[in-house]
Amino acid sequence: MKELFRMGLLLDFYGQLLTPRQQEILDLYWNSDYSLAEIAEHLGISRQGVYDNIKRGRKTLERLENRLGLVEKFMEQRKKIQEVMGLLAGIDVSGVDGESRHILNRAVGVINEIINTV
Repeated sequence: MKELFRMGLLLDFYGQLLTPRQQEILDLYWNSDYSLAEIAEHLGISRQGVYDNIKRGRKTLERLENRLGLVEKFMEQRKKIQEVMGLLAGIDVSGVDGESRHILNRAVGVINEIINTV
């Protein structure tokens, strides 16, 4: 998993457990793509202060993921949902009655809704 995507997920899952300052700095850095200098100027702190907060925040997020594994579980579930979608897409519905076809289409719709919300 790419680092940027992974850090975004870690921040989404565990960001509320960081200090408000770390949340803001990591959000600007990982989600808004601000540079250290831009964050420092925006918050009125040194670049070193920004770097230290990013380093500490990242370490905290990684420690939480190692203990709880929520991002890993999320990614496993997403992979399984995509596998189910692939299996559903391979079903030949030409000989299926209208009611069963409607149920199958609704199931695909619900799974698509799940995929699009995560």
